[in-house]
Amino acid sequence: MSGGVSSEAPKDIPQENPIPPNKPRFFLLTLRHYTCLTIAIFLSSIEAVSFQDMAFAIFSISYTIILSKVAFPLINSTPTTRVIKKDSKWLTSYAKVSAIIGLLLPIGYIFGGILEGDKEGIKFAAPHLFLTCCQVFLEGIFFSSQFSLPIGAFVPVFYNTRRIFTLVDWVRDEFGKEGNMCSLWRLHVGRGIAVANLGFWCFNLFGFLLPVFLPLVFKQYHGYKAKD
Repeated sequence: MSGGVSSEAPKDIPQENPIPPNKPRFFLLTLRHYTCLTIAIFLSSIEAVSFQDMAFAIFSISYTIILSKVAFPLINSTPTTRVIKKDSKWLTSYAKVSAIIGLLLPIGYIFGGILEGDKEGIKFAAPHLFLTCCQVFLEGIFFSSQFSLPIGAFVPVFYNTRRIFTLVDWVRDEFGKEGNMCSLWRLHVGRGIAVANLGFWCFNLFGFLLPVFLPLVFKQYHGYKAKD
């Protein structure tokens, strides 16, 4: 998962699939999408996610659908070609790293906190994981032949921007903890995961999605729109 990057990573690593495939398909929902949806529902059920974050997820669905009808409608003549080449080695590596940093490490940290009773750690780590899982699931829907490229690209940009605020809160909480509030190893692990995610997703938004991925998406979309 990379917040806007797809690769041929192993199926057991949850990742996003934001780039349309070569063959026309409807919804790109796979096991990893349903797994992320399950995790998001679980976090909501244990009250680890605030009402604001759940409202954001619901709002994002409604607003994206409105954009798909008003601002960026589907162009029938647009072929389902990839914005970035599928066989790119750096793309594959980038997607795997983002899946590990953005999903697997937070999942391990949160479930470890459940076992150790670290409610404070879960409270600030859960929003990031919840929003990431929602993003992965929605990308399976909006990066499909039923929606235009800009609509699919909007999902990672929208969620990546929101997650930065939750990550800042997570980092602030981790460095505000005292050693006696949790085990020492968990304290250092939590700080490392929080900082790694904040750094990675800031780069993903400001170094990849906005200056690289989004312009390519609009160039391809408006190019085929002009041909229509």
